[in-house]
Amino acid sequence: MVDPVASEATTPAKTETAATAGRDLAGAGNSERMESGSHDLSLPIVLVGAGLASAVIGQRLSTVRDAPPIVILEATDTPFGEHTWSFHTADLQPSSLAWIAPLIAHEWDGQSVRFGSYARHLPSGYASLTSASVSEAIERLPNVSLSKNTEVTALSAAQVTFANGSTQAASCVIDCRGYRPSASMVLGYQKFVGLEVELSEPHGLPHPVIMDATVDQLDGYRFVYLLPMSPTRVLIEDTRYSEGADLDDAVISEDIHTYATRQGWDITQVVRRENGVLPIVLAHDFERFWSELPADIPHAGLRAGLFHPTTGYSLPDAVHGADLIGENWPIGSAALARAIRGHAARQHKKQGFYRLLNRMLFLAAEPDRRHLVLERFYKLPTPLIERFYAGRTTMTDILRILTGKPPVPIHRALACLSEAKLFENGSS
Repeated sequence: MVDPVASEATTPAKTETAATAGRDLAGAGNSERMESGSHDLSLPIVLVGAGLASAVIGQRLSTVRDAPPIVILEATDTPFGEHTWSFHTADLQPSSLAWIAPLIAHEWDGQSVRFGSYARHLPSGYASLTSASVSEAIERLPNVSLSKNTEVTALSAAQVTFANGSTQAASCVIDCRGYRPSASMVLGYQKFVGLEVELSEPHGLPHPVIMDATVDQLDGYRFVYLLPMSPTRVLIEDTRYSEGADLDDAVISEDIHTYATRQGWDITQVVRRENGVLPIVLAHDFERFWSELPADIPHAGLRAGLFHPTTGYSLPDAVHGADLIGENWPIGSAALARAIRGHAARQHKKQGFYRLLNRMLFLAAEPDRRHLVLERFYKLPTPLIERFYAGRTTMTDILRILTGKPPVPIHRALACLSEAKLFENGSS
């Protein structure tokens, strides 16, 4: 699945996340908000790493009154990489949808899923960002500068140090350098190869197909993800939910060509390609994870472990994090680090059910029968499915998802209930 699976005109309304962060900081006072960062607001905010998290923070902070100068530092010559980040419209509040709009490349008013004995259209909005659309949006922001091939060797609350020994002072430093492996998480993996292709004839897809699981089940749960970019252009992504992180780009690319042929599509050009291995969290020792990070430097996005544990979508969490920062700006590094950690703690608590489902999928279901778990899920009501993707699953939703005979052996499902047991068994 493309990671996914998202900057806002200033409005009085706050997302729930941002409002909570505001209450957390309300009693701190201005000196607390600016502690551990320079008091000189003419200095830039420094975002280390040019990925999704830094892009949405830059876009969001460009909407605040007296938008601060922002510097994004990227170690490679390809800021924002070669990616597609998607989300369901219901994942975000309307105010967030407004400010993120400049980054969006494509939007649709529906989506569909396909299984061996079942297909369904969902009238739920869907949208995608691409590396190109993100780059173009960031380049248009007058207060944001982007530096490529800039290796950062050290971070502190008020400056970054470069490989040549020079430094950059900052009003706030935020680490956005992407996923950080940690023994505090027990993982499965969502790995994918995507080819954006031009076809000789129209593909006939009015909406994205977010899961086509009618394909042979290889290397765990396999499905194909389709994003129609134009009448004759489509992103075809072959995805596997697997125990191992190994990714054979050449083999999966060939599988994509085979899939296209079976659809009756003639590929005339491969426009671009992307691949990735996303963490799917089975168990997470929150305190251990955060003890490994410096307490006075804020971390954002995947770096802070903020993503949907089951889908791997990171865009909604990136947007919520950017809203948290925007609603509390100006704020120093140390105070912001505490606010983000508090937000992450609340997310961790809410995501326990998703980690349980992941354990059932990876540990209880046989690899060639995992598709039955998803097929059963997609027969549930549309609002429930939307809340699941948005990370807002209710207790009623949980009961509905778990009601009835599960498509996994009961004794194996019961063995998955304990999250802590995975750490006791030495899993990593």
